[in-house]
Amino acid sequence: MSSNIRVPKICQHCGTEFIAKTTVTKFCGDNCAKRDYKKRKRDQKVQEVAPIVVQRIEYNQEQLKHKDFLSVDETCKLLGASRMTIYRQIKAGNIRAAKIGSRTIIKRTEIDKLFQI
Repeated sequence: MSSNIRVPKICQHCGTEFIAKTTVTKFCGDNCAKRDYKKRKRDQKVQEVAPIVVQRIEYNQEQLKHKDFLSVDETCKLLGASRMTIYRQIKAGNIRAAKIGSRTIIKRTEIDKLFQI
């Protein structure tokens, strides 16, 4: 049984106008329906992963707050600066650092001194 209903609608995916044969039709065609489905699934996966990423970042920040000595990478994360910026500051003498083997270690109090006026 087919119905004689013809309802003008706008596709929820691409925004084009089309004539729907049922009242529940949302998309102008199969391609738009498939694309919207994939978009919903992609967004759902992103929403599932987003809280985990934020939780890891907060955990790393908490770890860095309690350390007395930081590596260059940890200093970068703490200050939000690049590695080259940290190395330039060390070379300029603004930050004192020590080498242990091939590692460069920065004392936490040195970073705190940067922001004291």
